[in-house]
Amino acid sequence: MPALQRSEALTRARLIDVHGYDLDLDLTRGAEVFGSTSVIRFGCAEPGSETFLDLRPATLHRAVLNGRPLDPAALDGNRLALTGLAAENELLVEADMRYSRTCEGMHRFTDPADGAVYVYASCGPDTAPLVFGCFDQPDLKAPVTVTATVPEEWTAIANAAGERAADGRYVFRPTQPISTYLFTLVAGPLHSVYAEHDGIPLGLHGRRSLAADLDREAAELFEVTRACFDRLHTLFDERYPFGKYDQAFVPEFNWGAMENPGCVVFADRMLFHSAPTASDREHRAMVVAHEMAHMWFGDLVTMRWWDDLWLNESFAEYLGYRIATESTRFTGAWTTFGVKRKGWGYDADQRSTTHPIAGTGVESIAEAMVNFDGIAYAKGASALRQLVAWLGDEAFFAGINEHFARHRFGNADLADFLDALAATSGRDVRGWADRWLRTSGVDTLRIEAVYEGDRIASAELVPTGTRPHRVGIGVFDLRDGAIRLREHLETDVEPGRRTPLPQLAGAPRAVLLPNHGDLTWAKIRLDRYSWQAVTESLGSVEDPLARAVLWENARDLVLDAELAPTAYLELVAAHLPAETEDTIVSAVLAFARASVVRCFLAPADRPAADLLLGRVCRELLARPDAGESIRLVALRGAIDSADLDTDLDRLHSYLADGGPDGKLGTETRWAVLARLAAAGVVDEERIAAEFAADPSNSAEEGAVRARAALPTPEVKERVWKQLFSDGELSNSLLRAAAEGFWESGAPQLQEEYARRYFAEIPGTGWRGDIVARVLGSRLFPGGQVGAGTVRAAEECLSRDELTPALRRGLADQLDDLRRAVRVRARDRAPHGSDRAGDGRDRASA
Repeated sequence: MPALQRSEALTRARLIDVHGYDLDLDLTRGAEVFGSTSVIRFGCAEPGSETFLDLRPATLHRAVLNGRPLDPAALDGNRLALTGLAAENELLVEADMRYSRTCEGMHRFTDPADGAVYVYASCGPDTAPLVFGCFDQPDLKAPVTVTATVPEEWTAIANAAGERAADGRYVFRPTQPISTYLFTLVAGPLHSVYAEHDGIPLGLHGRRSLAADLDREAAELFEVTRACFDRLHTLFDERYPFGKYDQAFVPEFNWGAMENPGCVVFADRMLFHSAPTASDREHRAMVVAHEMAHMWFGDLVTMRWWDDLWLNESFAEYLGYRIATESTRFTGAWTTFGVKRKGWGYDADQRSTTHPIAGTGVESIAEAMVNFDGIAYAKGASALRQLVAWLGDEAFFAGINEHFARHRFGNADLADFLDALAATSGRDVRGWADRWLRTSGVDTLRIEAVYEGDRIASAELVPTGTRPHRVGIGVFDLRDGAIRLREHLETDVEPGRRTPLPQLAGAPRAVLLPNHGDLTWAKIRLDRYSWQAVTESLGSVEDPLARAVLWENARDLVLDAELAPTAYLELVAAHLPAETEDTIVSAVLAFARASVVRCFLAPADRPAADLLLGRVCRELLARPDAGESIRLVALRGAIDSADLDTDLDRLHSYLADGGPDGKLGTETRWAVLARLAAAGVVDEERIAAEFAADPSNSAEEGAVRARAALPTPEVKERVWKQLFSDGELSNSLLRAAAEGFWESGAPQLQEEYARRYFAEIPGTGWRGDIVARVLGSRLFPGGQVGAGTVRAAEECLSRDELTPALRRGLADQLDDLRRAVRVRARDRAPHGSDRAGDGRDRASA
């Protein structure tokens, strides 16, 4: 099945103009296939020429072009040739399509809680042909009119408003012109809650077994939705253009959410079947804002081709965090961005697979799939923060509104956006874009200070990189062991030029923090005095965002082998027990456990590190002023860090009494069971009994993860065969099994499976991008840090049969593996050779 090439898309876009789709779906044909009939009306600029339709059916029954039957056998993979086109054309396609178990196409799910069946269409970015015959590229937008036949007890929702007709079918109104990847339909015995705001009908929908969760969360979801609409309507001249606004929470979704106009779908874990933390709720609010921003960025105006993915995701990411901060009760969202989200982007931007934010040179949809990464999201959002800081809000949003007005219900690219922004701002935005959007990599901003006694003689900000930055400098006093902000400075930094900070000359000695406010995309390096103060007093910094920047700096120092992993753990032990932001606690514990302990430390050093992290978590749990969210994050951390020799009694007690607060939720309970399974002290019979007591889908995932964590060779072999057998596990269960697999097993057994992994993984690419993502990342033996694993990964990457998605996943993991080898070697360097505070602090006596 050849992936669509950019050249082919350009040719087809010049040739045809799609007027509309009439789509009839029959979801009553059993568990394997559904019926799909599409009637497509389109014009042709060159009558007599030919093109092709995108279609991936189980069975093609009939295709008729302008009354002329086409031979179904002429379907070549995923393309049906259309020859002898007229000026105006009508194409009828009747097919049976397969249901998906990987959320690619029409996903079908049977709820283990009650046996109810649910389906939903997931069409982005190249799986719409698994649902209906179409011209599947973003710049061939057209209205879609849908009719759906569903079982009597089901309800159905789609992009446009609809209702059940007298014959029992659901009939939906035509949509506005949309790209095929934005089509959806959600159906099943849905539980729904409705409201209205500012003339917009609102709906929330979820599975019947999650009715209590949806009812409990509805008030907050509607509150956030209303606040986001109000804020976007003040920023944008164009009101929400797609009629009603449904938000459906669906099972086994591969992403956090998807911006289908009029019918956004979310992973139903965001209904919180177990108790959430404050940062869980904040993240959901950000996602609601992110997807709503897509109604304009991506849906109203859509990229022409996938190398302008940033016009969708970077803008939605920026506005998601901004609107959550400005318009909801979650005012600390930028702190979460700084300590969690940006690390994802920084890592991506320092790998060999890095790419520019825009103008990525993507030549096929297969290549485009791999660029849904931390660069498109986190780095792109950071670049937009810089653009706003440089232009100002008024000029920025004037340009956006001009962009919407010029391309309403159409398509645009980077040049179009820059034209609109230049017209309204009068600034050299194209020059800015050349340096920010068409380059890759991370700059570094370094403070160099000279001290004379207790005074600053001089200070400079020294950039390394290619971009200009508007950046804040935090000037902090260190008194009585506490770091408190004295003043905030702002300055413009040009690449290759040292930037003096004359305001500081003669001022009292201070802790100096570049990128205070976290407005730019850059690594930072502190001067030696400032770093020493941070190591002693990080927890005393009052501003959570400043603490987030400093924790991210510490993480970056470890990854660059400038701070020993053991020194990072010392920071954690010294300062995390007093942390008040659960998002910081969560991010720091996650990096400490997943990267520092499991990858950067030698196996012999891991038990002591686990004990340290466990002690930190217990200190957080014992803190009298720790709120419920901090305690829940600490409990999760204590479980993840539990020593399988010394902490078994504590884990068993969590199961017996519900944990420290007696409220052990489903996901946390299964995390305990997975740890006990890895220790070999619970067996498959116990896992089955636990699942029978709570047969929810989150419990099903937990059971699969726990079984995969069992240490016996027999279980490992059975799980391995499930992972490498197509269709054996759904996408979510495949992910759970991959996550549990490496949690146990004798070293020799793990080494054997690492060798098998690199031998067998190249043959999995044909199973699709989602499977490639899971097996190429979650199952990668990243804990097997050593030269032998590096060589095996390099040899695997030299194989010709790797698909783009699989090659990208493996290449990223190999880069991380090489980094782990460097960091581990650094941790064996002589004590005292840290270079963390190398800002050339030169003090005179």
